[in-house]
Amino acid sequence: MVENILQKLHWLGHDGFRIDAEKTIYIDPYQIKSTVPADIILVTHDHYDHCSPEDIKKIQRPTTVIVTDKSSAAKLSGDVRIVKPGDITTVQGISIEVVPAYNTNKQFHPKAAGMLGFIVTVQGVRIYHAGDSDFTPDMGTIKADIALLPVSGTYVMTAEEAVQAALRIKPRIAVPMHYGAIVGSRKDAQTFAQQLEGKIDVRILEQE
Repeated sequence: MVENILQKLHWLGHDGFRIDAEKTIYIDPYQIKSTVPADIILVTHDHYDHCSPEDIKKIQRPTTVIVTDKSSAAKLSGDVRIVKPGDITTVQGISIEVVPAYNTNKQFHPKAAGMLGFIVTVQGVRIYHAGDSDFTPDMGTIKADIALLPVSGTYVMTAEEAVQAALRIKPRIAVPMHYGAIVGSRKDAQTFAQQLEGKIDVRILEQE
Protein backbone atom coordinates (compact mmCIF):
# COMPACT_ATOMS: atom_id res chain seq x y z
CA MET A 1 0.00 0.00 0.00
CA VAL A 2 2.88 2.40 0.73
CA GLU A 3 4.25 1.91 -2.79
CA ASN A 4 0.78 2.49 -4.18
CA ILE A 5 0.44 5.80 -2.33
CA LEU A 6 3.96 6.83 -3.35
CA GLN A 7 2.84 6.59 -6.98
CA LYS A 8 0.13 9.12 -6.15
CA LEU A 9 2.60 11.55 -4.53
CA HIS A 10 3.80 14.30 -6.86
CA TRP A 11 6.62 16.71 -6.04
CA LEU A 12 5.77 20.16 -7.40
CA GLY A 13 9.11 21.72 -6.51
CA HIS A 14 10.51 23.24 -3.31
CA ASP A 15 8.19 22.07 -0.47
CA GLY A 16 5.15 21.60 -2.70
CA PHE A 17 3.36 18.27 -3.17
CA ARG A 18 0.11 16.97 -4.56
CA ILE A 19 -1.42 13.70 -3.34
CA ASP A 20 -3.88 12.14 -5.77
CA ALA A 21 -5.88 9.85 -3.52
CA GLU A 22 -9.60 9.69 -2.68
CA LYS A 23 -9.19 13.45 -2.27
CA THR A 24 -6.75 15.70 -4.08
CA ILE A 25 -4.48 17.19 -1.42
CA TYR A 26 -1.88 19.90 -1.94
CA ILE A 27 0.81 20.89 0.55
CA ASP A 28 2.56 24.28 0.23
CA PRO A 29 1.87 24.90 -3.47
CA TYR A 30 4.40 27.44 -4.80
CA GLN A 31 5.23 28.28 -8.42
CA ILE A 32 3.21 25.26 -9.49
CA LYS A 33 2.31 24.18 -13.00
CA SER A 34 -0.48 21.90 -11.79
CA THR A 35 -4.04 23.09 -12.23
CA VAL A 36 -5.73 19.95 -10.92
CA PRO A 37 -8.48 21.26 -8.58
CA ALA A 38 -7.79 20.80 -4.87
CA ASP A 39 -10.10 19.26 -2.33
CA ILE A 40 -7.73 20.13 0.53
CA ILE A 41 -4.78 22.53 0.69
CA LEU A 42 -2.37 22.42 3.63
CA VAL A 43 -0.15 25.44 4.24
CA THR A 44 2.66 25.09 6.77
CA HIS A 45 3.39 28.78 7.46
CA ASP A 46 3.10 32.29 6.09
CA HIS A 47 6.41 32.71 4.26
CA TYR A 48 5.82 33.58 0.58
CA ASP A 49 7.31 30.34 -0.74
CA HIS A 50 4.83 28.27 1.28
CA CYS A 51 1.76 30.48 1.56
CA SER A 52 1.26 31.65 -2.00
CA PRO A 53 -2.24 33.07 -2.60
CA GLU A 54 -1.45 33.30 -6.32
CA ASP A 55 -0.77 29.57 -6.56
CA ILE A 56 -3.68 28.66 -4.32
CA LYS A 57 -6.04 30.53 -6.65
CA LYS A 58 -4.95 28.25 -9.51
CA ILE A 59 -6.32 25.16 -7.73
CA GLN A 60 -8.93 26.48 -5.29
CA ARG A 61 -12.63 25.96 -5.90
CA PRO A 62 -15.66 26.81 -3.71
CA THR A 63 -15.53 23.43 -1.92
CA THR A 64 -11.76 23.50 -1.28
CA VAL A 65 -10.76 23.47 2.39
CA ILE A 66 -7.53 25.19 3.42
CA VAL A 67 -5.88 24.09 6.67
CA THR A 68 -3.20 26.39 8.03
CA ASP A 69 -1.91 28.54 10.88
CA LYS A 70 -3.35 31.89 11.96
CA SER A 71 -0.73 34.03 10.18
CA SER A 72 -1.25 32.32 6.84
CA ALA A 73 -5.03 32.39 7.20
CA ALA A 74 -4.93 36.19 7.24
CA LYS A 75 -3.59 36.12 3.66
CA LEU A 76 -6.15 33.64 2.30
CA SER A 77 -9.87 33.48 1.58
CA GLY A 78 -12.50 30.77 1.27
CA ASP A 79 -13.04 27.86 3.66
CA VAL A 80 -9.93 28.41 5.78
CA ARG A 81 -9.51 26.42 8.99
CA ILE A 82 -6.95 27.55 11.53
CA VAL A 83 -4.99 24.91 13.41
CA LYS A 84 -1.99 24.78 15.72
CA PRO A 85 0.61 22.14 16.64
CA GLY A 86 -0.99 19.30 18.56
CA ASP A 87 -4.35 19.54 16.80
CA ILE A 88 -5.96 16.58 15.05
CA THR A 89 -8.72 17.24 12.58
CA THR A 90 -10.66 15.41 9.88
CA VAL A 91 -11.38 17.18 6.60
CA GLN A 92 -13.53 15.51 3.96
CA GLY A 93 -12.79 12.16 5.57
CA ILE A 94 -9.01 12.72 5.65
CA SER A 95 -7.26 12.61 9.04
CA ILE A 96 -4.76 15.44 9.51
CA GLU A 97 -2.42 15.65 12.51
CA VAL A 98 -0.69 18.96 13.10
CA VAL A 99 2.88 18.86 14.44
CA PRO A 100 5.46 21.56 15.25
CA ALA A 101 7.99 22.80 12.69
CA TYR A 102 10.76 25.11 13.87
CA ASN A 103 14.46 25.94 13.90
CA THR A 104 16.76 24.84 16.69
CA ASN A 105 19.98 26.62 15.67
CA LYS A 106 18.71 29.57 13.61
CA GLN A 107 15.88 32.10 13.86
CA PHE A 108 13.99 31.93 10.57
CA HIS A 109 11.26 29.71 12.01
CA PRO A 110 11.11 30.23 15.80
CA LYS A 111 9.19 27.68 17.82
CA ALA A 112 7.06 30.46 19.34
CA ALA A 113 5.69 31.29 15.87
CA GLY A 114 3.68 28.07 15.86
CA MET A 115 4.57 27.03 12.32
CA LEU A 116 3.29 23.68 11.15
CA GLY A 117 4.12 20.25 9.87
CA PHE A 118 1.42 17.77 8.94
CA ILE A 119 0.76 14.04 9.09
CA VAL A 120 -1.89 13.13 6.54
CA THR A 121 -3.38 9.64 6.53
CA VAL A 122 -4.38 8.44 3.07
CA GLN A 123 -5.75 4.91 2.62
CA GLY A 124 -4.11 3.91 5.88
CA VAL A 125 -0.71 5.33 4.91
CA ARG A 126 0.72 8.11 7.09
CA ILE A 127 2.52 10.85 5.14
CA TYR A 128 4.57 13.31 7.20
CA HIS A 129 5.43 16.72 5.72
CA ALA A 130 7.99 18.35 8.00
CA GLY A 131 7.43 21.92 6.84
CA ASP A 132 10.37 24.28 7.30
CA SER A 133 11.94 22.52 10.25
CA ASP A 134 15.24 21.55 11.70
CA PHE A 135 15.79 18.15 13.28
CA THR A 136 13.82 18.63 16.50
CA PRO A 137 13.16 16.55 19.62
CA ASP A 138 9.47 16.40 18.60
CA MET A 139 10.39 14.16 15.69
CA GLY A 140 10.98 11.35 18.16
CA THR A 141 7.21 11.01 18.48
CA ILE A 142 6.42 11.10 14.74
CA LYS A 143 5.03 7.89 13.28
CA ALA A 144 5.00 7.92 9.50
CA ASP A 145 5.17 5.53 6.57
CA ILE A 146 6.42 8.23 4.20
CA ALA A 147 8.45 11.20 5.47
CA LEU A 148 8.96 14.35 3.37
CA LEU A 149 12.04 16.03 4.81
CA PRO A 150 13.84 19.28 3.91
CA VAL A 151 17.52 18.83 3.08
CA SER A 152 18.89 22.18 1.86
CA GLY A 153 20.22 23.77 5.02
CA THR A 154 20.24 27.60 5.39
CA TYR A 155 16.60 27.95 6.52
CA VAL A 156 15.99 24.30 7.44
CA MET A 157 18.00 21.23 8.35
CA THR A 158 20.95 20.15 6.22
CA ALA A 159 21.05 16.83 4.39
CA GLU A 160 23.13 15.39 7.22
CA GLU A 161 20.65 16.60 9.84
CA ALA A 162 17.79 15.23 7.74
CA VAL A 163 19.53 11.84 7.85
CA GLN A 164 19.36 12.02 11.66
CA ALA A 165 15.67 12.92 11.45
CA ALA A 166 14.95 9.99 9.14
CA LEU A 167 16.77 7.58 11.42
CA ARG A 168 14.75 8.88 14.36
CA ILE A 169 11.38 8.70 12.57
CA LYS A 170 12.12 5.42 10.74
CA PRO A 171 9.65 5.79 7.87
CA ARG A 172 9.26 3.08 5.26
CA ILE A 173 10.24 5.65 2.63
CA ALA A 174 11.92 9.06 2.96
CA VAL A 175 11.59 11.76 0.29
CA PRO A 176 13.90 14.80 0.27
CA MET A 177 12.42 18.26 -0.39
CA HIS A 178 13.21 21.99 0.00
CA TYR A 179 15.86 22.19 -2.72
CA GLY A 180 16.13 23.34 -6.30
CA ALA A 181 14.13 26.56 -5.94
CA ILE A 182 15.44 29.09 -3.42
CA VAL A 183 18.27 27.21 -1.74
CA GLY A 184 19.74 23.76 -2.06
CA SER A 185 20.31 21.51 -5.06
CA ARG A 186 19.81 17.95 -6.18
CA LYS A 187 23.22 17.23 -4.67
CA ASP A 188 21.68 17.74 -1.21
CA ALA A 189 19.01 15.15 -2.05
CA GLN A 190 21.69 12.76 -3.30
CA THR A 191 23.78 13.23 -0.14
CA PHE A 192 20.68 12.43 1.92
CA ALA A 193 20.06 9.27 -0.10
CA GLN A 194 23.67 8.12 -0.02
CA GLN A 195 23.97 8.47 3.76
CA LEU A 196 20.78 6.46 4.30
CA GLU A 197 21.67 3.71 1.84
CA GLY A 198 21.00 0.32 3.39
CA LYS A 199 19.14 1.93 6.31
CA ILE A 200 16.04 3.66 4.92
CA ASP A 201 14.57 3.58 1.43
CA VAL A 202 15.01 7.07 -0.07
CA ARG A 203 13.18 8.16 -3.21
CA ILE A 204 14.24 11.30 -5.02
CA LEU A 205 11.16 12.44 -6.94
CA GLU A 206 11.29 14.27 -10.24
CA GLN A 207 9.64 17.67 -10.19
CA GLU A 208 6.32 17.93 -11.99
